[in-house]
Amino acid sequence: MGASSPIGVFDSGVGGLTVLKELRRQLAGESTIYLGDEARMPYGPRPADEVIAFTRQAMRWFATRDCKLIVLACNTATAQALEAVRDESAVPIIGVVRPGAAAAIASSARRSIGVVATVGTVRSGAYVRAVRDLDPLCDVTQQACPRLVPIVESGKAGTPEALDAVREYVAPLLSEGGVVTPVVDTLLLGCTHYPLLREEFTKVAGPGVRVVDSATTTALAVREVLASHRLLADGATPTHRVFATGPVERFSEVARTIFGEKLPEVEAAALT
Repeated sequence: MGASSPIGVFDSGVGGLTVLKELRRQLAGESTIYLGDEARMPYGPRPADEVIAFTRQAMRWFATRDCKLIVLACNTATAQALEAVRDESAVPIIGVVRPGAAAAIASSARRSIGVVATVGTVRSGAYVRAVRDLDPLCDVTQQACPRLVPIVESGKAGTPEALDAVREYVAPLLSEGGVVTPVVDTLLLGCTHYPLLREEFTKVAGPGVRVVDSATTTALAVREVLASHRLLADGATPTHRVFATGPVERFSEVARTIFGEKLPEVEAAALT
């Protein structure tokens, strides 16, 4: 493992490609390996011990590929498994929850943040803890959104079904339990699939609410860690590989909406 080794990026499906895209934009000289566990997505409704077991399998898979740093681009895996796998890893592992919390705080003028996430991430309370660790005065309201990951994974972003689902989950965050409307001034997309529904979130939230995600701040955190360990790429031509545990044709079809023609050919992977 050295400066020319790749960055590993793990997600339960295609959602983490939003983080990969930002990593490749900010760290254009870095090689990457992406793994999407399509065969077992979504992670959000699964018990925590199952998510931890799946994430451990993924970390073992990355360990055979000489990665110098691994990003848990899955919010559910970050919320439920980051501490366990970080303690077991020989390389740095970065999650997306704390960078996402930092992005939301920086965006919020009234310190009133709404978090939309999977059932597992909401149940863990990871975003509430992360936001309040960074700013104890912030008010954080969570909303689980179980319909959204399947909508994204089935390629239905941009459809009336997607808009209706986003409205179902976001409307209560804007109107319930507050004197000021909208109640929240920042909406944090606490799942890496959700930026693929950014148009729907922005439309429902309205002009008075900022919509943010963790991709940009996660890439910044990766740069800082690599720099501190003197592991930034040394100028060699980068390589990029993408793996999926499920049907690669379906993964490729949905992924093209994120990456266009820049996405490498998707390869099959198995986790055990």
